[in-house]
Amino acid sequence: MPVFLLLCLFFLSVGEPFLPVWMELFLVAAIGILPLLWMQLRRPFYIFALLGIALKPENLTERQRKILCLINTKVNRILALVAAVLSVWVLWQLYQIAPLVANSAKFLPQWRSVALLFAGLAFLGSNLFLQIPVSVMRVLVTNDTEFAGIEPLSLEKIKQDFTILGVRVNQIVPRLLESLFRINTDS
Repeated sequence: MPVFLLLCLFFLSVGEPFLPVWMELFLVAAIGILPLLWMQLRRPFYIFALLGIALKPENLTERQRKILCLINTKVNRILALVAAVLSVWVLWQLYQIAPLVANSAKFLPQWRSVALLFAGLAFLGSNLFLQIPVSVMRVLVTNDTEFAGIEPLSLEKIKQDFTILGVRVNQIVPRLLESLFRINTDS
């Protein structure tokens, strides 16, 4: 997330603003926040995925399906909105300090419109690395008793309610690596 925020800051410092401040901020925020927020509100990100590959829903353990149940709640949607508001505040702070780093971007073509597009894409990356941990936060604060009482999500609900990106595979970490590092696949 910090790397993407630095890239966003860097691109915000390119060129001279030609649009009103609110319009530039709206453009970068729309690119960087709206797609992820919409996804988190409609069909949250499927957390059992990594860099273009996703664990097939039918290969999930009961514990993993309970985790998805916790992620697919109204509380998580509210947290996604709070994270989006926090992101807008961070973007405003970046915009304020962008002139201070303008000399670092002098080597780039000073095309403000292209720089705003790249700032929006970098901001999208930073928001991805914010929204996913925020959605998992509910799982981390759930006590064992409450977790034991949760009904696991059905396979149909998983496929219907979650955004599953990537090629679906039977396992992400090969069994050899699991035994070498003693990875507990149920946690």
